[in-house]
Amino acid sequence: MPSPGVESRPDVCGGEPCIVRTRIPVWVLVRAKQMGVNEADLLRSYPALRAEDLTNAWAYYRVYHDEIEQQIRENEEVLKQ
Repeated sequence: MPSPGVESRPDVCGGEPCIVRTRIPVWVLVRAKQMGVNEADLLRSYPALRAEDLTNAWAYYRVYHDEIEQQIRENEEVLKQ
């Protein structure tokens, strides 16, 4: 199911859903938000992002919550190794 502003391509970030025009995975933005990073700081940290991109990321997360939570878990496991 297509999601506005989010795309998954096998040649970008291993096929993880990313913000269009970028290589920023949705899970990275969601995890940052979960850790207390506000939207203004996210936009400063990722100059390629627009406010609309964050809106699209949050909408994608609402629909694909389980998928994104799994990606967060997998990436945090890699960091623990």
